[in-house]
Amino acid sequence: MASTTSSPAVPATPDALVPREIAQKAVSVGVAKAGGHPLTTFALAVLAGVFVALGAMFATIAISTAPESVGLPYGLSKLLMGCAFSVGLILVVVGGAELFTSNVLLVMAWVSGRIEGAAMVRNWVIVYLGNFVGAFLTAGLVVLSQQYRSADGGVGYAALHLADGKGDLGFLRAVVLGVLCNTLVCLAVWLSYSARTTADRIVAVVPPVAAFVAAGFEHSVANMYFLPLAAMIKNSAPESFWSSIHADAGDFAHVGWQPFIANLLPVTIGNLIGGALIVGGLYWLAYLRPLTPGRRTGPVPPRTP
Repeated sequence: MASTTSSPAVPATPDALVPREIAQKAVSVGVAKAGGHPLTTFALAVLAGVFVALGAMFATIAISTAPESVGLPYGLSKLLMGCAFSVGLILVVVGGAELFTSNVLLVMAWVSGRIEGAAMVRNWVIVYLGNFVGAFLTAGLVVLSQQYRSADGGVGYAALHLADGKGDLGFLRAVVLGVLCNTLVCLAVWLSYSARTTADRIVAVVPPVAAFVAAGFEHSVANMYFLPLAAMIKNSAPESFWSSIHADAGDFAHVGWQPFIANLLPVTIGNLIGGALIVGGLYWLAYLRPLTPGRRTGPVPPRTP
């Protein structure tokens, strides 16, 4: 009589993906993103711009103090700002949205021969524009709400002070700060690809994002919120706001639309270099480069017990 005993099912492993598996997943994600419908991609990009802007708003509040009050020590203030800002990327990663600075990892799918260069660039352009729309509109809503007048104008002062520093970086410095920023942002997304659960994704995202914000690195999409917000405040805030912070618009000479453009261009270039070359390029070189003629990627080795 034939045996009715069947082989036991192999249980699904709860373990996080190992780096080589993350690389394979990054390629698969890139293929899916590049093949998305343009309208869907744009809508998700607008959402990502909103999410990052909300994280930036939270970060600004976290470092705000009322006039005449004593603030936190510098390092602690920056750490708190970074943790607050990470809410934006958590919403992107867990909620599902298209963020330019993480989508530069599509370069891994391109160099693997899985997508066309034109599809990659088209995705970047659509997502970049959508991110701008979402972040800019959120900045406008925040100004209309007069939320910047909270803490006796301390929130608005923090926003102006942040933007004033960003508007005076210079081209080369802004590029380098953009490189360092998106190296950490793409590493945050890279780590999230290893996750099996929502909690894992959140835990993976926070430390790298908190680190780049605390260090003062430059994120192009965040700056689509920070700098327009400050420009709108400078141009529209009532006299009572300036009186409450004991300053006037002329004290923030590097806040405006020209400094915004002068910051955004080099930071975007730096973000591309940091994400596409340092993270995407080097991980592709390590795990996915052709190993023999006719084989585009190395195999994923079996897990050891």
